[in-house]
Amino acid sequence: MPKDLKRTLDIPEGVTVVLEGNTISVTGPRGSSVREIWYPGIVIALEDNQVTVDSSKPRKKQAAMMGTITSHINNMINGVTGGYTYRMKIVYSHFPIQLKVVGDHLNIGNFLGEKKPRKAKIRGNTKVETKGDEVIVSGIAIEDVGQTAANIQQATKIKRFDPRVFQDGIYVVETTA
Repeated sequence: MPKDLKRTLDIPEGVTVVLEGNTISVTGPRGSSVREIWYPGIVIALEDNQVTVDSSKPRKKQAAMMGTITSHINNMINGVTGGYTYRMKIVYSHFPIQLKVVGDHLNIGNFLGEKKPRKAKIRGNTKVETKGDEVIVSGIAIEDVGQTAANIQQATKIKRFDPRVFQDGIYVVETTA
């Protein structure tokens, strides 16, 4: 295995990265993101205008986790600069689906003519907007935005019917970073 596995990330202009112990906070034009990152044998440091992820013992697991940690920090930087957006499409054939954001849930009413609305959890500071037959899920944390979109899609999963015939649901059409 190569000895030098050090990974560096450049911090763009307008973004502030603060490292306190195991907690890393990234602040940018769209807001701030805080996360606790730790793995044995891996050291995260701030040098000049860069974040450095290095390992004292470069074994296979540490090398893999260094890539993961670097990706997490990069996702935080991308989130506070550009944000993440998932565009979803509402598909129905007979019963028009009614959507309503209530607190930290999205109520999906009249799905397949059901009387009781289905609910999808909205995670973190994710915003959910409905425009016609589109649902737009956006935010600065990629995990929260992706999980919210997955919750919405899973809430409209069809059981007990043939999915080739009943294609109703809310599906992810486009993702942008």
